[in-house]
Order: sequence, then structure tokens, then C-alpha cells
Amino acid sequence: MTPFLGVLVIAEMLVIMILLFRTPLRKLVMIVMDRLKDGRGPVMSTVAATLFVFLMSTLYSITRIQKRSMETGAVNPTDHVLLANHILDASLMGFCLFLGLMIDRLHYYVKRFDDSEDIKSVNKAKKTYETTDSD
Repeated sequence: MTPFLGVLVIAEMLVIMILLFRTPLRKLVMIVMDRLKDGRGPVMSTVAATLFVFLMSTLYSITRIQKRSMETGAVNPTDHVLLANHILDASLMGFCLFLGLMIDRLHYYVKRFDDSEDIKSVNKAKKTYETTDSD
């Protein structure tokens, strides 16, 4: 699960970088995200909810391992490795959820900003047309 989450974090950071800068890829990413949100909105929330459930399960496993080590007074080497793996998985899952939220908000703001720029350019063209028409 750790390699998958690592690749997912890197991919989400790449999408954020694409959305931040005005490049030709941004238009493509915006189209893909519009299609994902419009046609299949519940799919993304289901994936996020599933990831959140896995995160809670991992956190529960972490607390169970810590309680077991508190009861015995010493940390078992196997428990230590399991604890480190669970902490890594939990942090990667948290990063994935946070970056997903950032992507969602960035998509909303970029779309809103691009729409406002389009409206401004239409209004500007309308004004220039009206001034040349009245002359």
C-alpha cells in the first residue's frame, strides 16, 4: 500500500503544480476534472470516504500496538516495524486526502477565475464595439 500511496501523493502534487501555472496542460486537466465532477461526482467522494476509512483503521492499529507495548513495558521488534509501517501509511493517506481537497478547491478557483476573465474580455469587446458603432 505504501508504494501506491507514494505514487498517488506525487501525482496529486503534479496536478496541483499544473493547476497553479497557466500552461496548455492546465486546460486539459481542467477539462478532465470537469468531466469527473459533472458526470460521476459521487465516485470521487466514495474514493475519499474509502481512503478515510482505511486511515481510521490504520490509526486504530497504531493505538492498539502502542497499548500493547505499554502493557508489556518493552517494544517488540516486530511491533516496532509494524508501528513504523502503519505510521508511514497513515501519514501518506492523510497527505492524499489533504492534497485531494487542495485539488478540488484549486479547480474551483481556477475555473471561477478563468470564467471571470472570459466575462471581462466579452465586456471589453462589447464596449469597444459600442464606441466604434456610435462614432
